Amino acid sequence: MRAQTLEQFNTAPPDEARRTLLACLRSPRWAHRITAHRPYPDLPALLAAADEAAYDLGPADLAEALAAEPLPVLPEGIYLAASTALSAAYAAYDARFGHKFVICLDDAAPGEALNRVLAAIRSRLTNDPEEERVIAADELRRLARGRLLRAARCPAAAPAGAAPVPGPPPHGRARQSTHHAPPVAAPH
Repeated sequence: MRAQTLEQFNTAPPDEARRTLLACLRSPRWAHRITAHRPYPDLPALLAAADEAAYDLGPADLAEALAAEPLPVLPEGIYLAASTALSAAYAAYDARFGHKFVICLDDAAPGEALNRVLAAIRSRLTNDPEEERVIAADELRRLARGRLLRAARCPAAAPAGAAPVPGPPPHGRARQSTHHAPPVAAPH
């Protein structure tokens, strides 16, 4: 997704605006709703609309967005033991909940990201499926918000301490940074 100003987003053809939004959160319903309510007077209004649309995602919309969400990527130089532990945690999470683990790490320092991911997976594995659906939906909303902020090229509004997102072991999966549009998720 190429970055653009709010004015460019507001005046872009609907298909282009939807493509920009789908790079932030792969939910056609979410993207359509935000596109349909343009123009936005300012970035806070756009972010509020994005949050509201994310809160209104139904179970099928959430499942669709979760299926397309890439796993976080591991920081450079991760030890094999940590990579193995993370792979096992991702597999356990997927087996329990039927979708990828999602977490927004925009406020995590780069050195804390791996520990935060592992702690969050361990903690969230104890949730019942409905409780985890609510948490995953909120993490997707936060991820979309951060991506939308970066797409709008508004450094003053970007989360402080934004860090690359840690993720899957480097066995064939492309790296992703929170500073770029997410790739289409690998099939799981």
